[in-house]
Amino acid sequence: MSNQKTAIQNEVILDEVILVLTNMPDEPSARHLAETLLMQKLAACVNLLAACQSLYSWQGKLEHATEIPVLIKTSQAQYGAVEAAIIKMHPYELPEIITINVDGGLPRYLQWVNAQLSAEGSTC
Repeated sequence: MSNQKTAIQNEVILDEVILVLTNMPDEPSARHLAETLLMQKLAACVNLLAACQSLYSWQGKLEHATEIPVLIKTSQAQYGAVEAAIIKMHPYELPEIITINVDGGLPRYLQWVNAQLSAEGSTC
C-alpha cells in the first residue's frame, strides 16, 4: 500500500512542475527577471544560459538578435503569475513564453521545487 501512495504522490508532483522558457535581450534584464521571480516565490530555480543568436521572422522581415535563454522551474499553479511577470518586464512586444510539462525527474528534486513555491519556502 505504501508503494501505491508514493506513486500517487509522485504523479501529483510531476503534474505540478513545469519548465517555462523565455529569452531576454541581455544579461542584466535576464538576471532581474530571475531575481524577481525567485523573490516573489514564483520560481524555485532559474537558469540563465549563455548568450545565443536568434534568427526569426518578425513582421515580414528576417531578424537577428543576441538573447539570453532563461529556464524557469515553477508549478502549473504559478504559471499565470510567471507569464504576467515576463510580459511586464520584457521589452519585446511579443516575448517568447513556452511551457513544458515535466513528465519525469528525481522525486525529491520535484518536491523541493514545490516546497520553494510555498509560503514557507521550506526545503525537503
